[in-house]
Amino acid sequence: MPDGSSTTIKVSVGAGDDVTVGLSIRKTEFSADEFERFAAKVRTDLKALTRLLNRPGFGDGESSIGAEVEFYIVNSDLRVQPINTEIAARVQDPQLTVELNRFNLEYNLSPQVFRGEPFARTEQELLAAIQRINRHAASLDGELVPIGILPTLRESDMGAKVMTDEPRYHALSNALLKQRGEPFSIHIRGNDVIDLEADDVYMEGANTSFQLHWRVPADRFADYFNAVQLVTPVVLALASNSPSLFGHHLWDETRIALFKQSIDSRSPNHKTWRHPSRVYYGNGWARNAWELFAASASLYPPIIPLMSDEDPMAIIDRGEVPELTELRLHHGTTWPWNRAIFDHADGGHLRIEIRSMPAGPTAVDMSANGLFVIGAALAVLDDIDHLTSILPFHYTEHNFYRAAKYGIGAEIIWPHKDQVQLQDTPLLTVARELLPRAREALKRTAVDETEIHRLLGIIEGRIEANLSGARWQRRITESFLQTQSPDEAFRSMLSLYMANQKKNIPLHEWSLSP
Repeated sequence: MPDGSSTTIKVSVGAGDDVTVGLSIRKTEFSADEFERFAAKVRTDLKALTRLLNRPGFGDGESSIGAEVEFYIVNSDLRVQPINTEIAARVQDPQLTVELNRFNLEYNLSPQVFRGEPFARTEQELLAAIQRINRHAASLDGELVPIGILPTLRESDMGAKVMTDEPRYHALSNALLKQRGEPFSIHIRGNDVIDLEADDVYMEGANTSFQLHWRVPADRFADYFNAVQLVTPVVLALASNSPSLFGHHLWDETRIALFKQSIDSRSPNHKTWRHPSRVYYGNGWARNAWELFAASASLYPPIIPLMSDEDPMAIIDRGEVPELTELRLHHGTTWPWNRAIFDHADGGHLRIEIRSMPAGPTAVDMSANGLFVIGAALAVLDDIDHLTSILPFHYTEHNFYRAAKYGIGAEIIWPHKDQVQLQDTPLLTVARELLPRAREALKRTAVDETEIHRLLGIIEGRIEANLSGARWQRRITESFLQTQSPDEAFRSMLSLYMANQKKNIPLHEWSLSP
């Protein structure tokens, strides 16, 4: 887990569920009593969190970032290669973890203080890790690809057979299926339409992401969180890199729809109240950090009721910081696209986990996405109270799904300080206005101007070229389709994508002629 956590065992489904606790899962079925005791401990942890948040100086400290990148593993035919445990065993790197499906891996990057060139350091660490992992993977006919959804993925590649054989995944799968009571239903309508059913959670593993952690001041957490919520749709559209699934052209960021539907534990047949989707954008503008944790506890039934021996109140009485293990575990089995994170490390602090961005296309593009979302949030931060008062929250959620579906072609509802009436605005117009403000906001931080200029120049290049990873994939595939079968066209496009990715060339400099 980024940012100095000392805990060790990850107990969550993939796609950004960076929740690590010092507990090991040895079984996949739990009793009603275990669930009740766990829920009671979560409530105790919430009371303890209240005391921590009220403690003078809690969460003070220098801003920092951390990140996780998920990968597909492909073979020399550019098909999925289900060998994640074999690669992990050879690499022997504690920052490398297996994911839900056997053709996915995740690399947890080191935390970086938010000064100097934090993203350049992250980028270099990532490039070195990819090179090192690929050396081990090559002898197994494997290679890493950071891409939202693999274009050559086939429906026949999926199924329970490709799920990583670890108790944590079996436990999650059993719990989600039990709550739903029937197969998961996937229905996504884009340029094409896809309808299918999955009898397990393996469809979640079709998604790979770049998740950014940003440590922010605890006493202004709600303002920072709301600022991130407001700007996320703009960043998501520019970062979009998942335009297809199983050969169907769908949303620019198909992951957003697929992830939500692939683990939707709500039963469609219940006539009584049912909990909301565990994958969601939010329940309203945040008023404080505590309510974000409290909402996950009150709205969602526990999935994995593992208990620790910790007495959080006694630890607080001694002036120390508890781990709040049960609360963190439960909170990590809900998947808001921006998630509040409590970490007991470094005297205790809060982070925002920004989870909607896809993996890829390149290390430098992901770094640019990361710096832009922080810069954009800082640009609106001082006006966030006013902006959230004139923009009802459901419009921001609407913006998010518009950005996911239509990408840089979306129109969104964007608030302005002096605006009288809300209206649709082209997303790229908002991005053009936001970019210089993000640049100025970042200049007031400890980040070097060279880093700001280099990375925001990449965002500017995408805006001016009217290009995203999703749009590049689609245009190149369409070119190949003039002379090749769909299967060949997707494979040819992926081959070009990987050639550019290995050179770490920013997306907006990629040729649009195959």
